Amino acid sequence: MIADRFGIVSELLDERARRLVAAAEARVLGYGGISRVAKATGLSRKAVARGLDELSQAPLDRPPLGRIRRAGAGRKPVESHQPGVRKALEELLESTTRGDPESPLRWTTKSVRQLSRELEPLGFRVCPRKVADLLHDMGYSLQANRKSLEGANHPDRDAQFRHIQVEVRTYQEEGQPVISVDTKKKELVGEFANKGREWQRKGEPVTVKVHDFVEAELGRVAPYGVYDLTQGTGWVNVGTDHDTAEFAAESIRRWWTQMGHTCYPEAMRLLITADGGGSNGSRSRLWKRELQRLADETGLSIGVCHFPPGTSKWNKIEHRLFSYITQNWRGRPLVSHEVVVNLIAATHTTTGLRVTCRLDTNTYPTGVKVTDAELAQVNLHRESFHGEWNYVIRPRT
Repeated sequence: MIADRFGIVSELLDERARRLVAAAEARVLGYGGISRVAKATGLSRKAVARGLDELSQAPLDRPPLGRIRRAGAGRKPVESHQPGVRKALEELLESTTRGDPESPLRWTTKSVRQLSRELEPLGFRVCPRKVADLLHDMGYSLQANRKSLEGANHPDRDAQFRHIQVEVRTYQEEGQPVISVDTKKKELVGEFANKGREWQRKGEPVTVKVHDFVEAELGRVAPYGVYDLTQGTGWVNVGTDHDTAEFAAESIRRWWTQMGHTCYPEAMRLLITADGGGSNGSRSRLWKRELQRLADETGLSIGVCHFPPGTSKWNKIEHRLFSYITQNWRGRPLVSHEVVVNLIAATHTTTGLRVTCRLDTNTYPTGVKVTDAELAQVNLHRESFHGEWNYVIRPRT
């Protein structure tokens, strides 16, 4: 009966109220009541006896409103019996922040268990849970790395961004195509792990290889993307060979032949926004020579605006195309070229993004040199503002 009555109300009571209810039952039972109530309720005999002491007080000593225990009751803070522990913990963390080579945490993880171990030689015995509590009180929290360091800022970085914005707007107002281009990270093809998770039946995960060794017959793929800033559509040329300037220009050529020309039948100019490095780098002679060939074939004047050094993540294609491709194939092994192409082509968003993808099995040798004589044949016109970043390549005929 005691257990039944106590079970009905115990979940509605706080710690002190449960102790007093149990004590009331023990007082009614008289001799042996403490043991019987403790056994029935699951409380300790000490807790029931303490409740009897509280009931015997007249009037009942109540803690302030909103408290369960009286002021000063409960477990004492760790600093009361280990003074200086907070300062010692902060010094451990600060020494790693300042780069002190003698810090015991310089080359280890700053986990609460490690911090607890490092406090012991300093004369403090604190469990990992209490270390975590101290860290929270001191304003610390678990944080991951943040990608925000972009290297040295060029003094004309913001001016170049404004220049690109003006150029893009001008081309769009005149009905001329504007594209953002880049190569997505190379991917291994085969039964290899791919980051991310997708829904599967419990206990039936997709099995992949333990080690990521390149398979000779499948190799890697280099998806080169072309994102149309006006139409909001994407084109991806999946190359199976090297990511060179020739491959980059061929990817743009295929986009223009199969998509761009249809969308812009009256186009006379094309604007490309690209990173400052890689296969479409601002210093690449091969990139300029191949764009000249493209200009001669299409009759388009090709304008190029490169992003300043260290700002590749500002390129529109990164977060308007590549990010959605990564989401679409997350957790799926890229077991074949066909799977890669189909997963990219199936990428779409509710805001209208559609992607066309093709496989490019051509070979693109590395180490191709462009002579001074060949570079002189490029009909290159540099703009007055950072001509190394902003230039136009016009057809030679």
